[in-house]
Amino acid sequence: MDPRYTDIAYSESPYATLSQYMGRTFGWMFTGLLVTFLAAVGTARTPLFAVLYGTGLVFVLSIAELVLVFILSLRINSLQPATATVLFYAYAVLTGVNLSVYFVIYDMGTLILAFLLGAVYFGVMAVYGARTQKDLSGWGPMLMGGLISILIVSVLGTLANLLFHLQFGFAELLICAVALLVFMGFTAYDTQKLKYYYSVFGGDAAMLHKSAVIGALNLYLDYINIFIYLLRILARNRDN
Repeated sequence: MDPRYTDIAYSESPYATLSQYMGRTFGWMFTGLLVTFLAAVGTARTPLFAVLYGTGLVFVLSIAELVLVFILSLRINSLQPATATVLFYAYAVLTGVNLSVYFVIYDMGTLILAFLLGAVYFGVMAVYGARTQKDLSGWGPMLMGGLISILIVSVLGTLANLLFHLQFGFAELLICAVALLVFMGFTAYDTQKLKYYYSVFGGDAAMLHKSAVIGALNLYLDYINIFIYLLRILARNRDN
């Protein structure tokens, strides 16, 4: 048990109320995004970018990202709260390094516009998820089905492009638009799920800490994907 939570009363913890819990979760999510941005810019503007993409090391880092997600998702109950937090920020750094390619390919104006639009879309859906009285738990299977379908279609499209040099301009734009809607849905769903975590783990500050890390990770991934798909839509529109 983390000594930070054994030596104080639950009422004195930073998770005593739902608003404190959600505030801490979104705080980690936003600082994670900041870490990712700094890592992406730092990598893109230094020789590290050439080393990573020239040697193929970036693929190793991509595998490391997946490993961290699995550890956080599957072993969260056995991790110490501090360890879960460190792994979350380590994931944010790795994501920033891997996303540095976008800071090389796209101009800063497109990046800023995608960031601002992403913040608006994410914010609207997060507020909806937090305030709606409707039970969004039924969205989970539909959103997951949509995500799996997008991944399958994207892989098939990539293979068709590589093997047969086929281009699917409008279809790619449509996939991006559908993916954007899916992750906006996930934003509302994951925001409301924070209330569920709080109701289940209320009274256990250590578990609330760890569930807040998982909640921050889910919301972080929602925003990152919203940003990426918006970036692709904006870039394609400018190219046309």
